[in-house]
Amino acid sequence: MLQVRDLHAYYGQSHILHGVHIEVNEGEIVSLLGRNGVGRSTTCKAIMGLVDPVGQVIYKGKDLAGLRTDLVARAGIGYVPEDRQVFPTLTVRQNLELGLKRANKFGRWTFDDVFRLFPNLAARQNNPAGVLSGGEQQMLTMCRTLMGDPDLILIDEPTEGLAPLLVEQVGVLLAEIASRGVAILLVEQKLTIALKISHRLYVMGHGQIVFEGTPADLAANPQVRQEWLEV
Repeated sequence: MLQVRDLHAYYGQSHILHGVHIEVNEGEIVSLLGRNGVGRSTTCKAIMGLVDPVGQVIYKGKDLAGLRTDLVARAGIGYVPEDRQVFPTLTVRQNLELGLKRANKFGRWTFDDVFRLFPNLAARQNNPAGVLSGGEQQMLTMCRTLMGDPDLILIDEPTEGLAPLLVEQVGVLLAEIASRGVAILLVEQKLTIALKISHRLYVMGHGQIVFEGTPADLAANPQVRQEWLEV
């Protein structure tokens, strides 16, 4: 479904990504692991066209590298950024409506699906999104992206700063997403979550992929965990 090949990215004169390669197959959950600052978020932004990519971003056989972000999204890739970008003066329900590619045109996800998974959002659906807690805003951002019915979704640090109960809810949502045939590229700091839900894993270091394999492969490789993941 997605093949990222020899991907480079820059911020000004700073060379951030150095030939990154990643593959995500249909229905897979693939985690991108690594310490802060190694280029994981930049990888997502380069795929989405938010950072100019150098290399190939092949999605369903078409190279999307260099396309505008809205065209990448319309091709079927959803993106959940790490900074919870909600529209604070709009209600929860209005935020969700903005995720639809066409008004009142639903795909795999409806309001009822979202509210069933997150009763807190149902209870606050007529409240401004700006009054939600940080965790609730994170849930809203993820659900708004799902309303666009992507076939692949990039999710950047969904559990960052969340209470344990909400972390558990994120895990439930990720499993629900995958069960509906949506592939996931997950940027995650919490190794326990990634090992539990992922089919495959990549580890980044210094803007490059330094390990790829299954959760079992990573669990059996203490050297990689110590050098590239553990603090």
